[in-house]
Amino acid sequence: MLYKKVLENPENYTFDVDSLGTPSVTSPIEGRQFIDNGERVLFGDDQQRFLQLVKEGRTLPSFEKAGPREKIYHDPAWTRAAIVTCGGLCPGLNDVIKSIVETLYFDYGVRHIFGIRYGFEGLIPEFKHEPMMLDPDAVDKIHEEGGTILGSSRGPQDVGRMCDTLERLNVNMLFCIGGDGTLRGARAIAEEVQRRKQKVSVIGVPKTIDNDLSFIGRSFGFETSVYSTSEVLTSAHVEAKGAVNGIGLVKLMGRDSGFIAAYASLANSVVNFCLIPEQPFELDGEQGLLRALERRLEGGKDHAVIVVAEGAGQDLFKDIPEQKDASGNVLKNDIGTFLKAKISAHFKAKNIPCALKYFDPSYTIRSVPAFGTDAILCYGLAENAVHAAMQGKNNMVVGHNGLHFTHVPIEMATMERQKVNVEGPLWYSVLGATRQNDYFNGRFK
Repeated sequence: MLYKKVLENPENYTFDVDSLGTPSVTSPIEGRQFIDNGERVLFGDDQQRFLQLVKEGRTLPSFEKAGPREKIYHDPAWTRAAIVTCGGLCPGLNDVIKSIVETLYFDYGVRHIFGIRYGFEGLIPEFKHEPMMLDPDAVDKIHEEGGTILGSSRGPQDVGRMCDTLERLNVNMLFCIGGDGTLRGARAIAEEVQRRKQKVSVIGVPKTIDNDLSFIGRSFGFETSVYSTSEVLTSAHVEAKGAVNGIGLVKLMGRDSGFIAAYASLANSVVNFCLIPEQPFELDGEQGLLRALERRLEGGKDHAVIVVAEGAGQDLFKDIPEQKDASGNVLKNDIGTFLKAKISAHFKAKNIPCALKYFDPSYTIRSVPAFGTDAILCYGLAENAVHAAMQGKNNMVVGHNGLHFTHVPIEMATMERQKVNVEGPLWYSVLGATRQNDYFNGRFK
C-alpha cells in the first residue's frame, strides 16, 4: 500500500509544491486569520512512526497547509481566471464552480472569470466552444442542479495549443476540476507554461467519484454517491424478498477501487455479498460465488442482495481484447450483465427457482446534486484552490486530511490509485456486516 511505503521512506517523495515566485502583494482579504508560510500538516496518523522518524533524524511526511496568506503573488486587479471541468459527471461539480467564482469575486475582487466549455476541448479553437463569463449572479443557483454548467469531455488535447489559448486570453490562473486523467492534463499544462515562463497558476480540484486519488483524502461527490445508493439497495432488497429465491444484483461505480461498494454495503445492512476490484473472486467451484449463493438459499435464507463494483471480476472475462476510452482509461467489461446471465443460467440448469432483478443506477447517482457535508467539502476545496492560486502556487491539487486542507503536488496525487486495503479495518467491517466469507467457505450457520 502507498501509505505504508511513504511512511517507510518519506525522503523518496516530494511533498512541496511549485511556486511562480515570491508573493509580494498584500492580500485584500480582511477579518481572516492568515496561514504562515511554514505551516505544515503531517501525512497520516501513525504517531509511533513519526516519533521513530524524529529519533532517526529523518524527514517527516507533511504537506503545506492550505489557506489564505497575508502576501499573495497575483495582483487581483490584473487577474484573469479560467475554470474547466473534465471527465465524467460527479455530484458537487456546480458547487465547486460556484465556490471558486464567489471566492475570487468577493474575497479577492477578481472580475474576469472564464468558464471553459466542455473540458479541455474548450481550450482548442477548432471546437468553437465559446467561454462563458462567470460572476456571482451567473452561478447563484447552480448548486441546486446536478452535473456541470460548463459541460465536460474526455480525452487529451494538444498541450501547446491549450497554453496558446491561455496566453491569448491573458489567463494567469487555471482551475482544473477532475480526476486522475484531468490532473495529468493539468500537470502537463503547468509544466508547459513553466517552460514558456508564462506566469500561470494551474490548480487542481480533485473530482473522483470513486475516491481513488492518493493523498487528497475524501474527494467531493463520494459521500453523496454513497447516500444515493440507499434507495436502490432498498429496492433491490424489497424485490429480492418478494420472490422465491429472490436475488437483487446492484452494480455501482468503482473502476479500480471499491470504496463506493464497500461504504454502501456498510451504510445499507441489507447487502449479503460485496464484490470489489481489489478482492478477486471465483464464479464456479466450491468456493465460488454461485455455490455461495446456493448455500445462502439452502440455509433457510430466502433471498440475497449482491453489490458489485464495475471493475470487479475482470479476470473472469477471458480472451477479450483490452479497449480504452478517450481519456486512456481501460474500459471495463460489464460485470453486472455478466453476473446476471451467469447466475440466472446456473440456477436454471440446476432446476432451482430463482428470480433475479438487476439494477444499474450509476448514471442516476453521478448526476444528482451534492448535499450535506459533501457540499461543505466542495466549498472548502474550492476556496482553498483560490487561495493557492492567488499565492502563485502551481502544479498542485487541494487535499483534505479530515482536519486541514493541504497543498498536494499533482505528481503525488496521481502516482498510484488509492485502493481498498483488503487487510484493513474497512474491508473487515464489510466482511463482518455481510458474512459473505461464511457463504464462500461453507461455514454459515
